[in-house]
Parts: sequence; C-alpha cells; structure tokens
Amino acid sequence: MSSGTTNRFDVAVLGAGAAGMMCAAVAGQRGARVVLVDHATRIAEKIRISGGGRCNFTNLQAGPANYLSSNPHFSRSALARYTPQDFLALMRRYDIGWHEKHRGQLFCNESAEDVIRMLRAECDGGGVTWRTGCGIEEVRREGDDYLLVTTQGTLRAGALVVATGGLSIPKIGATDLGYRIARQFGLKIVDTRPALVPLTFDGQAWQPFVPLAGVSMEVDIATGSGKTAGAFKEDLLWTHRGLSGPAVLQISSFWRPGAPIDIDLFDGEDAADWLIGHKRGSRKHLANLLAERLPSRLADA
Repeated sequence: MSSGTTNRFDVAVLGAGAAGMMCAAVAGQRGARVVLVDHATRIAEKIRISGGGRCNFTNLQAGPANYLSSNPHFSRSALARYTPQDFLALMRRYDIGWHEKHRGQLFCNESAEDVIRMLRAECDGGGVTWRTGCGIEEVRREGDDYLLVTTQGTLRAGALVVATGGLSIPKIGATDLGYRIARQFGLKIVDTRPALVPLTFDGQAWQPFVPLAGVSMEVDIATGSGKTAGAFKEDLLWTHRGLSGPAVLQISSFWRPGAPIDIDLFDGEDAADWLIGHKRGSRKHLANLLAERLPSRLADA
C-alpha cells in the first residue's frame, strides 16, 4: 500500500495477539469491516511461548474472583457472556486436542501453534484485513473517525480497539504503545508493575541453585496481608535464573518490593519435627528421608 492511500474500516484493532485476534474475528463475523494491525511480522508470540509451548488456553474454574481489579465487578459481564466452555466448543470445531493438568488448567495436546492457526482462521472467516509488520506512527481523532498513520499507509476507522498488551516481555515485541494512546485520549492509567511474571535473582547469588533447574513441586506460597494478601497452593518451578511456575506467576501479582514471600515445601507441617520423628529408629540417610516428601534432586541438594 502506498503511503498516500487511505482505507476506511468499521473497526481497527491494534495488536494481533490472543485478545486482538479474538476481537477482530468476532467483529468481522458479525458483519463489521475490520483491519487488524500488528508491528510484528510473526504474530501471537505470547501465545506461542505460553504453557511451555502448549498454550494454557483457559481454566475450567475461571471466574470473576480470579481477576485482580480495583473494580471487582469489571470482569463479570465478559465472563458471563463467554465462558471457558464456549472456548472449548471453538477448539472442538477445529479438532484441537487438549488435556487438563490439574486445578482446571487446560493445555493443547500438541502445540500452541494450533490455537494461533484457529484464531487466524476465525479472523479470515470474518473477512478481517491483515496489516502485519506495520508500525503505528500516529493515532488521532478526525471527525467521527480514528485516523491511523502507519508505515503501510493511512487507515481510517469508526471504532478503535487497543489490544497491544502489557510490558512484560519486551524481547517478543511488547511496547508501551497502548499506554501512550490511552494517555493521549485522556484515559486514566493504573500505575504499572510486574504481574504474572517469574522471580529472577542476582546471577552470582543464585548460582548454588542453578543445578535445580527443571525441578517442580506443589507448594503453599503467600505474601502480603489484609486486602493485599495473596495465597495459593500451586506448582513451583526452579529455573536457571530464579523461581517460576504457576505458584510464582500467581504470587507475583500480589508481591510488593521489600515484602517477604513465604514458600512452604512441607504442606503445613513443621519440617524439623517431621524429620526428627521419622529419623528416630530409622537408618535412612537424611536425603533419602527428605526424598519421601521432596523431589529427589531437591532432597539431595
């Protein structure tokens, strides 16, 4: 498209991730003329890396209580109108296999690419126009329309959806474009901070724990107090750089700098009392005893 060309659409969606593609697909299938814009040439990188490459695409127990917001009712309407079962019905239409790990967590049997192909097909089914590898240079209001000046020409749309995501993984293309657009149009911005992210540590300080990378186990994890408290029973994963897994990703949304994070590896029991009780009259080595409760690599360490 030449830089002087202007195309008009009913809806322009910025960001071809999970939210952007779903939005574009539904709008297109309801009769709107939609353009989907993304600065990357390879779309949906966050889907591609999620769930260890198998895309943890929903949870059977997903509900309003699982979402953090200063307005606790914010998610109710969306979750009532579109449930996990609705998405599973879509997966079945595309014959995509899935399995439940535990606690309602659902993953693709094969690859996250299956979900990307499905969402892309849904967009194509709605006649969505794609603009990938397309940078946004300016967004402004012009009459009743939004005018988007891009590296692939000018777009005009009656409605603008900003689905550009957050700042968590710059290496796969995360930018602050959405925040800049929101500020430009006078929308209130909640102060940003890391959430749903791993905990990383100083490389030298973490060095003794690097051999544990890949070890996973269920733990109780908690931080904070009162209204800001968070507590979960989930899987903890040791990595080369720190701690991850569902337990840490969950607690990261509640953690504040300087606050301790309590991790219970012994399911509420006192580890010393348990060891003393089981060691009495036993010839088992300490590591062998611990291996009855902990992953063997962790017990050895």
